[in-house]
Formats: sequence, structure tokens, C-alpha cells
Amino acid sequence: MDRSVISDLSIKFALRIIKLYKYLCEAKHEYVISKQLYRSGTSIGANIAESRNAQSNADYISKLSIALKEADESDYWLTLLYESETINQEEYESIHSDLKTIIGTLINIIKKLKEK
Repeated sequence: MDRSVISDLSIKFALRIIKLYKYLCEAKHEYVISKQLYRSGTSIGANIAESRNAQSNADYISKLSIALKEADESDYWLTLLYESETINQEEYESIHSDLKTIIGTLINIIKKLKEK
């Protein structure tokens, strides 16, 4: 997948995270973990966007690696929300599937860049 595909995936994911955050605050009155997820989930795309203006291949890899770290952190917060029964299995699996796609795509891009 190329940059535009990962950018599109991350934007769609960030929009889902924003909606989930609003839902968690309004319907579940959950503010702490949801804020952490909001920050890490929207940061994925921000770092991918930043990578477009990387000054070198190493800088590009670094920005994408930060995006991957944010994705891993988002995975952690989603798991906590699910395990604490704040979100149900259907909600978790739906958004987690998108996150797994992003993580796998970032890993593949970073791996290919490092092989060059």
C-alpha cells in the first residue's frame, strides 16, 4: 500500500475515534481512557501526515514508526475499554479490525523502507 492508502485509513480511523470519544463521554460518562484513546488514535494520522514532508528516508521511517507506536497505544486503550465492559464486543471488534489493518500496513511500509 502506498502513502495515500495509509493516509486514508488513518483519517477514517481518526474520525471513528472522534465519534467513539463523543459516545463514551456522553453515553457512558467515561472521560479518562477515552481521552487517552482520542489522543493516540488521532495522532496516528497526524504522524503519517507529517511523514509526507520528511527530510530523509530515515526521517520518513521515524515518523511512520511514531505512528505505529501511537497505533499500538490505541490498541491498548481499546482493549481496556473492552475488557472493562465499557464497550461491547461488536463495538470493539469493528474498530479494532480497522486498527489492525493500519498496524499491519505501517509495519509493511516500514519494513520495505528499511530494506531499501
